[in-house]
Amino acid sequence: MTVTAQELASGPGWRVVDVICENGPHDRRFEEQHANVSIAAVTHGTFQYRTRQGSAVLVPGAVLLGNAGACFECGHDHGHGDRCLAFHVTPEFLENVASGVAGARRSSFSVSSLPPLRQLMPMLADAEAARDNRDSGAFEELALRLAGAVTALLTQESRTVRQPHHRDEQRISAAARRIEQHADEPLSLCDLARDAGLSPYHFLRTFRQVVGMTPHQFILHTRLHRAAVRLRRTDDAISSVAYDAGFNDLSTFNRRFRRLMGASPGVYRARQSRA
Repeated sequence: MTVTAQELASGPGWRVVDVICENGPHDRRFEEQHANVSIAAVTHGTFQYRTRQGSAVLVPGAVLLGNAGACFECGHDHGHGDRCLAFHVTPEFLENVASGVAGARRSSFSVSSLPPLRQLMPMLADAEAARDNRDSGAFEELALRLAGAVTALLTQESRTVRQPHHRDEQRISAAARRIEQHADEPLSLCDLARDAGLSPYHFLRTFRQVVGMTPHQFILHTRLHRAAVRLRRTDDAISSVAYDAGFNDLSTFNRRFRRLMGASPGVYRARQSRA
């Protein structure tokens, strides 16, 4: 296995690790075990994750969930490599967080992952920016925020996921990688479906089943996430950030950014600068 793991920060009951995997379709899967509770945000690539709570194809923006002591497997049947920002917390840490979430009845995870979700987008952008800016002081707060948000989301809804066929997973994984690599370019549903060898309707339905959102939503999620990270990293003009992310209209970018991030790009950047 070609996996590197660099610890970025740690504290009482938590640690954050930047995990880079270079495995591909010809590498053998190995069963591993979560030493502690794992909440890992996928920031690059796609891979298959399987644990007792279920299996899923994880794409950028998705969140891997693992219970302490649980065995799991990761595979790269559909492409090479991935990168995750992994928050490892003790069961006691998660229990303390869950005690402050209204309606939470348990401090373990009943599902294997969460798809890219609007509610998690701001903190995942903050986490990726903290990683790239080597801002180790931000991670303690992010560990608490992410654990609380995941617990709240799992408390609000119980999801029943129909397992897609292996061939469908392969096709959708390839489509997700194409979107990740070319999110700033025009990408039509028909073109993505044709390259996947599926009818537009079947592709739309299968993509949503595998990824947890439609292709259009995933394209927007990818563009806005990159824009948010760049706003944190640089002082580049907001118009440049918008156009480079793939938006042809600044007003559309501002409206969509505000809807997903809860603030306009200018206010979001100012808030992060003050923080």
